[in-house]
Amino acid sequence: MKKIKIIALLGVLVYTTGIFFYANACTNFLVTKGASKDGSCFITYAADSHTLYGELYYRPAKDYAAGSMMDIYEWDTGKPLGKIKQVLHTYSVVGNMNEYQVAIGETTYTGREELQDTTAIIDYGSMMYLALQRSKTAREAIKVMGELVAEYGYYSTGESISISDPNEVWIFEIIGKGSPIKDKITGKIDPKQYSKGAVWVARRIPDGYISGHANHARITTFPLEDGKTSISSKNLSKIFLQGIETVYSYDVISFARQKKLFTGKDAEFDFSATYAPLDFSGARFSEARVWSGFNKVCKDMVNYIDYAKGENLTHRMPLWIKPDQKLSLQDVIGMMRDHYEGTPLDMTKDLGAGPYESGYRWRPLTWKVDGVSYLNERAISTQQTGFSFVAQSRSWLPNAIGGIFWFGVDDSYTSVYSPMYCGITKVPVNFEVGNGSMLKYSPTSAFWVFNQVSNFCYTRYNVMIKDIQKVQKELEFGFVNQTAIIEKTAEEIYKTDNAKAIAMLTDFSNKQGSLTFNKWKELYEYLLVKYIDGNIKKEKDGKFQNNGYTQPAYPDQPGYPEWYLKKIVEQTGDRLKFKGHDSH
Repeated sequence: MKKIKIIALLGVLVYTTGIFFYANACTNFLVTKGASKDGSCFITYAADSHTLYGELYYRPAKDYAAGSMMDIYEWDTGKPLGKIKQVLHTYSVVGNMNEYQVAIGETTYTGREELQDTTAIIDYGSMMYLALQRSKTAREAIKVMGELVAEYGYYSTGESISISDPNEVWIFEIIGKGSPIKDKITGKIDPKQYSKGAVWVARRIPDGYISGHANHARITTFPLEDGKTSISSKNLSKIFLQGIETVYSYDVISFARQKKLFTGKDAEFDFSATYAPLDFSGARFSEARVWSGFNKVCKDMVNYIDYAKGENLTHRMPLWIKPDQKLSLQDVIGMMRDHYEGTPLDMTKDLGAGPYESGYRWRPLTWKVDGVSYLNERAISTQQTGFSFVAQSRSWLPNAIGGIFWFGVDDSYTSVYSPMYCGITKVPVNFEVGNGSMLKYSPTSAFWVFNQVSNFCYTRYNVMIKDIQKVQKELEFGFVNQTAIIEKTAEEIYKTDNAKAIAMLTDFSNKQGSLTFNKWKELYEYLLVKYIDGNIKKEKDGKFQNNGYTQPAYPDQPGYPEWYLKKIVEQTGDRLKFKGHDSH
């Protein structure tokens, strides 16, 4: 996904000129209610970009006059794309979750770039947030997106989109049909060469299973309309019928035939192979992330390591898998924290990890030595994440209470997921849009204090990460316990006074956001004092030791590990050989 800042002005989304790109850089996981321990539906999302500022968006619900129009601006650049009809009422949205517990996340897979329609009005960002503002269920969100691109055209390249509500989780994959071709003599558009809209497929993840996507199309073959569980976009109203589990644009196959992208039987049609052919990069940089997340919760994924490594592209992972056991919130969060640890792709074990076992590699992803190309692994947890979330939807609670948007900024491995209830009417000032930017430091911004901690940690990773994880766990486990308590009270209040319950949840969410910011600010100060200048100060009972006066006890200086020192000797020979007495 790519993104620019947005503000609300007279009911129209107006975009600033600050542009942030994070295409080909995101990771999503999808968890059905039958695959979770408490019956929650989850989707996760990491928005990764070297220029993305992490902040929490908020759009209040609003009423509009009949006949109102709204301007659409490209989410990537702020370019005006056109006007569309506004609905009479929009729903409130916190981050990527609305007041009905509908959540949406995405990853850009691009696919066949010639299929982008630069004359269309609806780009993927607008499509997603319009769906959140206009949908009460995941199925309705699919209907809204399908109708929007059919009426106004689809502007962007290929996208995989996760959609969840309290009962279902869906994956939706879409790509355009290309720009219109004008006759060189008449200047008119040739209708045989252009049809407005997009081709797409949406599949419900079976209950008890999980799925994922990370910048590559994952839907391959799918059941067609003559089966009992599928419909085409000509019958979108039927998506609400029980048992419908696959929906697709009516021309998803015929368009491929028209463009000579597919010649087989309809039953053999493969969406990914047709519109986003898989190559080594797609497997190693994208599908490997999905594999690694799956591998954390399903032992059978060891059978697909050849695919994750890009060595056997025909051995594709399934679109969904059944985890070995039902997943808790902490398990789902854990899927978002990964550098391939414990696998053949483990980023903390090769020379690139340096002396402190870092799971990070500075860009570019590929590099050359003596004309030969090599790569850095692309993990789920990465330094350039702007924000990430775990959206939790629960069917047994009122919407305002059941939906929690667990939100964190910066690198998912060193971030903290704070609970933001989907019905809140205000977001914490430390996460608020406009509190700092990528070009302006703000001392009250969560994004900047989390980056202070993570960037300092990168200098001595395997030591500092333990201190970070201790505070991280304390906060997140504390939030889980506190939400369980406050929800009991909120549920009782909600029975007689909805507004009062929502006000209480708003206050709670804002306080947790402030707590997270303050704890992380304290953590940065602690790490700076403890690890300054490559030293490690001695501690006892949670306090730094001193010599009885104001001077600290002499710090530990553990130095570099032996394997690293040997590498230095191999590279320098006798140049650094010490020729004095060992007593030094």
